Amino acid sequence: MTGEDVLEILDVLQMVGADIWIGGGWGIDALLGTQTRTHRDLDLMHRQEQEPTVVEALAEAGFAESLDWRPVRFVVADPQRRELDLHPLVFAPDGSATQASTEPGRPFIYPATSFVTGQIQNITVPCLSAEQQVYFHQGYEPTDRDRHDMAQL
Repeated sequence: MTGEDVLEILDVLQMVGADIWIGGGWGIDALLGTQTRTHRDLDLMHRQEQEPTVVEALAEAGFAESLDWRPVRFVVADPQRRELDLHPLVFAPDGSATQASTEPGRPFIYPATSFVTGQIQNITVPCLSAEQQVYFHQGYEPTDRDRHDMAQL
């Protein structure tokens, strides 16, 4: 997944009015304003109520579902092997959001301050805050990629 790929995918989703935010490795690189490593996929958060629009726009761009763990997440991929890990969020009136988790009754929490911007190839993009990225990297044994990403923040 290249920076050009990320910007192309964001364009597809923004053209249909989808609200999305970049997480994971690309989200960290967006916060830093530079690509620090290669990326296998792109993590995107979206408004749950916009999911039909997101899925339709990605299907028109050649993406097909390859994994369904709804309501927690689902994955789509295209023939070029670009993979998107999609996370539906339910927003509250105060701008905070929750995402279902595999533990019933224990959703992931996104404070309103989690939704910020960064840059990919000098283009401003929506992403998750450094604090939210750190929150998601807790409670499990980190991989080498995870350690790299956290060291960057």
